[in-house]
Amino acid sequence: MLKDKRIVLGVTGGIAAYKAVELLRLFVKAGARVQVIMTDAAQEFVTPLTFQTLSGNPVHTGLFNLLQEMEIGHISLADRADLLVIAPATANVIGKVSCGIADDLLTTTIMATRAPVLFAPAMNVNMWENPLYRQNEEKLKGLGYHFLEPASGFLACGWEGQGKLPEPGAIFQECLRLLTPQDLIGETVLVTAGPTREELDPVRYLSNRSSGKMGYAIARAAVNRGAKVILVSGPTALTPPCGVEFLGATSAAQMREAVLGKAGEATVIVKAAAVADYRPATRAAQKIKKEGSREMTLVLEKNPDILAELGEIKGARYLVGFAAETADLLANAGKKLKSKNLDLIVANDVTEEGAGFDVDTNIVRFLFADGTVQELPRMSKEEVAGRLLDVIAARR
Repeated sequence: MLKDKRIVLGVTGGIAAYKAVELLRLFVKAGARVQVIMTDAAQEFVTPLTFQTLSGNPVHTGLFNLLQEMEIGHISLADRADLLVIAPATANVIGKVSCGIADDLLTTTIMATRAPVLFAPAMNVNMWENPLYRQNEEKLKGLGYHFLEPASGFLACGWEGQGKLPEPGAIFQECLRLLTPQDLIGETVLVTAGPTREELDPVRYLSNRSSGKMGYAIARAAVNRGAKVILVSGPTALTPPCGVEFLGATSAAQMREAVLGKAGEATVIVKAAAVADYRPATRAAQKIKKEGSREMTLVLEKNPDILAELGEIKGARYLVGFAAETADLLANAGKKLKSKNLDLIVANDVTEEGAGFDVDTNIVRFLFADGTVQELPRMSKEEVAGRLLDVIAARR
């Protein structure tokens, strides 16, 4: 999403300036072309050499640096940028921009650009709550500038409260959103992800190898494209994407309750979770002890079919299912597509290299209710999520 995007990263004077280094690393890893502007105060906390080394570009520090002006110039920085992000953004720089003051390279570039501008404020909690600052922020929001809410916690100044710079990952996700077409505004997308666990006793359970990566990628991409997103997830090691409404579930019964409770709000439902088909008929109250016999018999009973229930009440919703198969991929996926009353099913053969569980890539086929089949090559799960949402946006 950020490959070859031109981003100007403005760094102002604050103890949180060191976090801008990690933000720059995320941009570079995503393929963005980053130019860094540092204020004089920012250079008291982190040296320009650090940013220059990571970005591969000279760091811009002075409005009247003739060498820099000949090579790029502050107007060129402003004109070429796809996005300006100021992190950390002090009360000082926000106040100056609010008043139309352009007295250094950073504020001049902000004033000259037509690209989106994102401020990530970081300051003392009393400054954050000061009516003068609040007025400046609200004024800039009204003029179309974007802001991230600072985090709460223990501040470097010794106070505790709101004013911490958001984590670099959160700033990165907001930048992604600002650079992504907002073609899902007005949609509410309900996504399920991850495995379920069916308890045998207080220690053991039945589950599967789903990591949740595919469902989380879909939820993250939908947020970036402007949708309201509800993510219902089984147990995973993943962090919920910023901006989603998150509901955790462990068993299939808990996931069913969460999904059906939220289905009425959704216009699009994507069931990417690997829900257990069966559960133990009884759960032992205590740990099952190993007995003398070499064999043990488990009695299982069917779990409710959440996807089939959604198909029965689908109405105008766009309903997407997933089919992870090991044989007869198209036949099995096509049968599921029809029997569950789906609009689209995403099928993959988990025996193919790069398409199974616990990997960052997938090889999928889209099967549509009208009989159309679209095959995709191996790509990252983030790319698969983007292709899926392209289809949903077009067909909605």
